[in-house]
Amino acid sequence: MRDLAQMPLADGGPTRWFSWRRGQRHRPGLQFLVSTGRHHGAESLEEARVLLALDFAGDLIDVLSQPLKLRFQTAQRHREHTPDFLAVTRSGTWLIDVRPRDLVRSEDLESFAATAEVALVCGWRYMVAAEWRTHVLTALDAFSSQRRQLGDPLGLRPALLVSAGQGLSFGELVDTTPFPPVARAQLLHLLWHRHLGADLGGPFGDASLVVSPGGPGR
Repeated sequence: MRDLAQMPLADGGPTRWFSWRRGQRHRPGLQFLVSTGRHHGAESLEEARVLLALDFAGDLIDVLSQPLKLRFQTAQRHREHTPDFLAVTRSGTWLIDVRPRDLVRSEDLESFAATAEVALVCGWRYMVAAEWRTHVLTALDAFSSQRRQLGDPLGLRPALLVSAGQGLSFGELVDTTPFPPVARAQLLHLLWHRHLGADLGGPFGDASLVVSPGGPGR
């Protein structure tokens, strides 16, 4: 088990492939991550949301979907389990399972416990993404709309960065510029890339406080 921690992530691939067929209840697909510059496989919308959250977290180096298959023994029989992601970040490596809370069964709890033991032996961290705060996905969706490369032909970013030091809300910041609709896109881009921060303790909107490093509310 300890040898897993020495496995070069770049040499790995999914231990099982993603399938598409008519009538299936989940929606597999590919999620592009700015952090890696690549598309990564996800077996469901829930997994795609976790990938988006990892991308926004800011410390992501690489991520591997379906990284390994575990075979373990319970009191009744042998079981197999494939964790959903192995995420390498600047603060450590995470083994991640994704399962909505209302779909977790007793067999899943056994699999999660076995996976947690493997992560412990390898010196990794382990988590199960089972539930989101209601407002989180809305904020992630808003920020991610402007996460790719974005030009600034009107030169709005320097003024937004300066104004953010005044402790203004998102809507107030946008209104300090002569082109509010364009400023919204630029401001979301700055928030995604951590050039500015925002209060995400509640639903994100025009009233949300936006701050610069070292500015008010920081």
